Amino acid sequence: MSAKLKDLPAYLQRLGYQRAPPPTLGTLRELQQRHTAAFAFETIAALTRAPVPIDLPSLQRKLLHDGRGGYCYELNLLFRALLQDLGFQVRGISGRVVMGGPEDAMTARTHLVMLATIDGVDYLADVGFGGMVPTAPLRLDEGGEQATPHEPYRIDRRDGGYVLRAWVGGAWRAMYVFDLQPQAEIDFVVANWYVSTHPDSPFRDQLFVARTGPAWRKTLNGGSFVIHRVGAASERRELDDADAVMAVLSEEFGLRLPPGPALREAIERRLSSRPSA
Repeated sequence: MSAKLKDLPAYLQRLGYQRAPPPTLGTLRELQQRHTAAFAFETIAALTRAPVPIDLPSLQRKLLHDGRGGYCYELNLLFRALLQDLGFQVRGISGRVVMGGPEDAMTARTHLVMLATIDGVDYLADVGFGGMVPTAPLRLDEGGEQATPHEPYRIDRRDGGYVLRAWVGGAWRAMYVFDLQPQAEIDFVVANWYVSTHPDSPFRDQLFVARTGPAWRKTLNGGSFVIHRVGAASERRELDDADAVMAVLSEEFGLRLPPGPALREAIERRLSSRPSA
């Protein structure tokens, strides 16, 4: 069981609630959609090599008061605390990200996702999977296509575990694989340390940002900013300098940028390392 939230009223207000909603499936659906719209996925700390603490006071300070977002260990751990405070039965499980590669690859367990049980039924609840985050809870043993406010998803059984797929580009593409193995808090601490500090981490020295809205997703990968619209062509814009990137972070993703020169310098390094056209 995680610690209690000290800033529950501020958290609920950020999500559009004046009072605590009941722990129902309908509430979980609303919370997941609102959370992915209100809190950006972002890797600014890893890019600038700043610490990424995941204790609850640090998460509340960063996400609720400092105007920032975070990645899965930050977003989903804060979301877990919210769900538990509202009376949901929920726990964290770990996944191996395979998006963009072979789905049988034995990648590290670097993705944290929540498993919520409502009326005896298990649901995958994830608010921290970047540009392809599911915007609705997914019934674990449904087997078939499940609608969300954005792309449809499905969860297939595989080798004693599960694989999450999304319908992207006219095909079912694997996002991550996972099982229901119990996880201790120290497992999350160790995995978060790897993600934020290890030279082989995909987030090390990289800028990934994502946010959802009604029928759209916004993503930023380095200097490439894209708006993906449901049922329409994507809009892409290449950003040429740090000023343009920082403006997009503020204006398109609603982020309050950290003080000091570290972010600008890190963005400039990444832009200068891009291959020439």
